[in-house]
This record gives sequence, structure tokens and C-alpha cells, in this order.
Amino acid sequence: MNRLGDLERAVMDVLWQRNEPLTVRDVGRALADRDLAHTTVMTVLDRLAKKGVVARAREGRAWRYSPAASRENYVSELMIDALGETGDRDAALAAFVRSMNGSEAEALRRALEEADEPRT
Repeated sequence: MNRLGDLERAVMDVLWQRNEPLTVRDVGRALADRDLAHTTVMTVLDRLAKKGVVARAREGRAWRYSPAASRENYVSELMIDALGETGDRDAALAAFVRSMNGSEAEALRRALEEADEPRT
């Protein structure tokens, strides 16, 4: 799983915020403050599709793009990949946990408890 560049992240933020597939033009309009060329937005979306980060479907002459996964799932994959890069996963996890504030630690405790619960 590759990290996203600044422009790729901006495009994905637009897609994650919407509940519908968007065209290149839709994404470009949402990023109007960046003054991007239509072809730039098209290239970024094409690259994201080739990376598997977005899904696309043809609608007439245009493509409609949507996230291949939720933001949470994407970040989770990045974290899992990062853990795989270290020689000591336990040490990396311990350092990560030490960096958390109280509410983040509590959210992690709840998630661990839910993971331990039997599934029905």
C-alpha cells in the first residue's frame, strides 16, 4: 500500500466526503481553490485507479470514480504495512501506544475488547 501524495490525498478527501461516484469535473470543482487543470485531475484519478485506491465505472463518455475502501480501511492498511517494515513489531506497537493520548488509548482498549468477543 503506497502513501498518497499531497494532490492524491486532496482528491481522495473529496471522494471520501461524498456518498456518490464523481466525475473528473466534479472532483475538479471541489478542488477549485487549487486552480487545477482538468487534465491534471484526470491524470491523478487515473493513477489512483491503477493503484487500486479508487474504483471507476464508465457512464456515457465519462468515468465516475469512488473510493475502493473507506478512509479508515486505507489508513489501517498503511499501518499494517508500516508494521511489516519494522524488524520488531512489538517495539513499534509499544511506541505507537505510548504516543496516544487518554481518549485514543481508551478507543484502542474498546477495539481490543470487541476483537476478543466471540462472533455470532
